[in-house]
Amino acid sequence: MARKLASSTLQRLERRLESERVRLESILEEIDRQREARRLAESASDHNPDPENADGGSHALEMEMDISVEQNAKELLEKVLHAQDRMQKGLYGICEITGDPIPVARLEALPYATTTVEAASQR
Repeated sequence: MARKLASSTLQRLERRLESERVRLESILEEIDRQREARRLAESASDHNPDPENADGGSHALEMEMDISVEQNAKELLEKVLHAQDRMQKGLYGICEITGDPIPVARLEALPYATTTVEAASQR
């Protein structure tokens, strides 16, 4: 039993999705910039008289954290883009699994949600 979201609600959620898309893309771009800066710094350290002076452990930890943040941002971005696609197709707010309406409160909390809480817990 599908229901149509109010136009104002749909517009508000569309703005939130777009804002989240921009935010996530900025995070990914910044990670790329930092990775490139580190790569260039590492190349420069090859010419340093003492290339062993860097704390390798902290660099490894930074890289692991970047990878984790990058993976999370990519996964969220994929969800946001999927939700935006569903919005364009007129399917936004309808559970992909059950076809039931997704409560507005859930969409307010997670505008990229494509399932009801019940359906998500069955996955």
